Amino acid sequence: MSREFDGQVVVVTGASAGIGRAAALEFARLGAKVAILARGAPGLAGACREIEALGGRCLALEVDVADPAQVDAAAERIERELGPIEVWVNNAMVTMLAPAETISPAEYRRVTEVTYLGTVHGTLAALRHMRPRNRGSIVQVGSALAYRAIPLQAAYCAAKFAVRGFTDALRVELAHDGLEVRLCMVQLSAFNTPQFDWARTTLAHQPQPVPPIFQPEVAARAIAWAALHRRRELWVGFPAVKTIVGNALAPWFADRVLRRQGYDGQHTDEPIAAGRVDNLFSPVLRNAGSHGRFDARAKDFSYQLWAAQNRHWLAVGALVLALVLWR
Repeated sequence: MSREFDGQVVVVTGASAGIGRAAALEFARLGAKVAILARGAPGLAGACREIEALGGRCLALEVDVADPAQVDAAAERIERELGPIEVWVNNAMVTMLAPAETISPAEYRRVTEVTYLGTVHGTLAALRHMRPRNRGSIVQVGSALAYRAIPLQAAYCAAKFAVRGFTDALRVELAHDGLEVRLCMVQLSAFNTPQFDWARTTLAHQPQPVPPIFQPEVAARAIAWAALHRRRELWVGFPAVKTIVGNALAPWFADRVLRRQGYDGQHTDEPIAAGRVDNLFSPVLRNAGSHGRFDARAKDFSYQLWAAQNRHWLAVGALVLALVLWR
């Protein structure tokens, strides 16, 4: 087994479930000592058991990334107990599916504090330890929605736009200071995670990721790869490429498509379950795992991601083919 992170300390926020949990497991498979941060104790305990079953070392910390003091304290403890932080993955997020006018100020604030400011707090905590050593890697888990906002997710899209703006500004500052700390934003397509079972919503039917859907392990492999390579951004899944490029070329056309498809595409025909709880202000206290309820529809491989990771070899191959044909 490849062990690119052998003995290195990796921190993953929002790691009790979904993509964060899958990423933590991927880093453990690659030999890292993994610190996982999240609010829900059952999910953290479950993730730690999976990491240890892979032979990895796990430190689980109950942290609300919206609180910078908690994030800083977690970073200090990780350095004391595991060693120097080499990789920090900002993945923690919350969202709300509802028309923009129906979202309360408190709900807007909470989505912003976790999804945007949580990334800021994690990044700054990591840099306080990485800057003196002049090494390390920070990965921001973003979304195609950081480029193209969609209806019913105004708060989340705005937070992801903000993460992209913060990351772009910081990247230039790190280059100006001559720091070797790598900074990459991974822009994701739609993934099969438990968030669609516990995201706050006012919809009458169960939320779903907009198809096509990928398994969280695809994102996890992309995040680990991004931590090792000096890429500005890594787009994951052809839908992310189509969304980002299409919006840049013809945002008016994207508006028309979303007006027709952006509502029904975000929910199933299944009614919201009675007594459904959400994780906006408090964690849902269960061990949900990495996957959501869309296993039958989710893809476990992305040819686009493979091409993005191997673009240099593909370019060489295309050049060789062109020379052969030309001769």
